[in-house]
Amino acid sequence: MIARTPGFRLSEMGILLAFDTSTDAMGIALVLPGPRSLARDLPGGPQASAALIPALMGLLAGEGLALSQVDAIAFGCGPGAFTGLRTACSVAQGLAFGAGKPVLAVDSLMLVAEDARAQTGAAEVCVAMDARMDEIYAGRYRWDGAAWQATQAPALQTLEAFNAGLAQPTAVLAGSALAAFGERLAIPPQALQVPDPRSRAEALARLAAQLWSQGRAVDAAHALPVYLRDKVAQTTVEREHDKALKAKVVA
Repeated sequence: MIARTPGFRLSEMGILLAFDTSTDAMGIALVLPGPRSLARDLPGGPQASAALIPALMGLLAGEGLALSQVDAIAFGCGPGAFTGLRTACSVAQGLAFGAGKPVLAVDSLMLVAEDARAQTGAAEVCVAMDARMDEIYAGRYRWDGAAWQATQAPALQTLEAFNAGLAQPTAVLAGSALAAFGERLAIPPQALQVPDPRSRAEALARLAAQLWSQGRAVDAAHALPVYLRDKVAQTTVEREHDKALKAKVVA
C-alpha cells in the first residue's frame, strides 16, 4: 500500500529516506519538500533483508531521485526483532556511508505511539509490543503539540511487571501485545485500545521529519540498534548474513 500524506509544517524540509524492519511488517517512506511524503507498508520478517534495498531504490526511482540527493537516512533503531534490527542498522550504515549522509535513529515504539495518535488523536500513549518469550517491549509517550517525548523509556518487561505499571493512568494502550496477550493484560476498563496500526510507514515519515527538524541527524557510525534483550553472540551464519548485506548495500 502506498500513501501520500500531507505536510509537516516545517520551514526547511530535507529529502529523507526512511525504513523500519523491527516487526513482522516492513515500513519504508520518502519525505520530500513541499512538504509531502510517500509511505509504503510491506511484508517484513524473513523477507526484509532481501526486499528492503530494492524497495528503497524503487521508491527513489519513482520520484526520479538518486541516493546522492537524499539529505539523511532514517531507520527504526528498535526495540524489536533481533534480525530486523540488524537488517535496518546494516542497511542504514551501508547507504549512509556509501552516500556520505547522516542518519536519524527512530524509536520503533514511538512509531506505534504516533500511529495511535493518528487514529485517535491521543496525546499520551502507552505502547506494548509483543517481545515473544512471554515478554513485552513497553514505553510511554507524550505529544506536546509539536513532538513526542518519552515519559517512560523503552524497556523489556515481564507480563507481571507490565501489568503492575498499568496502575498508572493509562488513557490509550497500543501495540501488538494487545492481541498476543489478550485477557492476560490488566487493562483499565476506561483505556482505549489500539491493537493494529493504520500505517507504520506513514508514522515513520512523520517521525523522521520531526527528528530532522530538531537537528537530530548524526554520523552513520551511530546507526546502532536498541537491543533490550541480550544475545551473547552471533552465529557464523548471522555474521556472514551481515557481511553480505553490507557488501550489497555498498556495491
